[in-house]
Amino acid sequence: MALLPNTPPHHICLLRLSAIGDISHTLPVLRTLQTAWPDSRITWIIGRTEFTLVGDIPGVEFIVFDKSLGWRAYWSLYRQLRTTRFDVLLHMQMSIRASLVSLLVRTPLRIGFDRARAKDMQWLFSNHKIAARTQQHVVDSLLGFTEALGIQKPTLAWEIPVPAEAEDFVRTQLPDKPYLVISPCSSVAYRNWHSQGYAEVALYAIREHAMQVVLCGGNSPLERQYAAEICAKIDMAGHSKSLTNLTSRTSLKQLLAVLRDARLVISPDSGPAHLATAVDTPVIGLYACTNPDRARPYRSAELLVNRYPEAVRQFLGKSVAEVPWGTRVKTAAAMDLITVDEVCRRIEQVLS
Repeated sequence: MALLPNTPPHHICLLRLSAIGDISHTLPVLRTLQTAWPDSRITWIIGRTEFTLVGDIPGVEFIVFDKSLGWRAYWSLYRQLRTTRFDVLLHMQMSIRASLVSLLVRTPLRIGFDRARAKDMQWLFSNHKIAARTQQHVVDSLLGFTEALGIQKPTLAWEIPVPAEAEDFVRTQLPDKPYLVISPCSSVAYRNWHSQGYAEVALYAIREHAMQVVLCGGNSPLERQYAAEICAKIDMAGHSKSLTNLTSRTSLKQLLAVLRDARLVISPDSGPAHLATAVDTPVIGLYACTNPDRARPYRSAELLVNRYPEAVRQFLGKSVAEVPWGTRVKTAAAMDLITVDEVCRRIEQVLS
């Protein structure tokens, strides 16, 4: 039986609250819907921080769910949705919080992940499941939602608007020369490579290619510590003028503009790595703790530094084929398997 009538749905609800990397992964779903059904109305329920990144995308109504408000966030959402009826809900986040939010969406059709992948009991909150697939990248798994609606051709486009203010920020903060962005930290500490390695790679780019190096990151103590250590090592080498430290100094839109204009980006599995993909900048992804086949920068497979197989073997005592899909190696020592030389070789690969 067809999930929807032959005519395109009038009103679609997307549910993906967070995080930054996963919001980026969701954009091809949005673009696929807009391409296939340009006249359909789309509402996206999204987190407060994530809204600042994509909330100006044309043709989408955004409803912000601010989790910091506690139970009041649900009450606010209920008041906004109580008179609206949707044709379909795409429940694309596996968390109890998101599933509780889904109960406030009035719709006859609730599409969620297949039973095998529906973590946190998400399968209880849907009445239709996407096709069961194994060993997919996150982007491809999310496109299973548009496939469930009968759209067979995906639109692999991101197209996040960059406002004039963010353009001005790049012009005033960065020199008019090729630059390398190093975003050294993930939101999960064990995914981070060491600051010594980043500093050596930065010095290689400065000395061998006369590049400016730009450090990016948030305002957490760990990110500021990483930036301070990298800056100190580059200063000791006498190249402080070739380093710009933007750690804790950018909004999400400013960060997006910085990443867009970069020659390349170096990052572990993190939101900025996936934002760089969204603006079509090459990403040297540093992966040992997470499986890159599931979570690599989507357009930069050939630039991976992939030590995940060795990490699984050394720290879990198994092969990749023997562990469940998505298994993480939760030790920072795994990232020590990555060497400066192989990262520098990836730099040469991009610049050549």
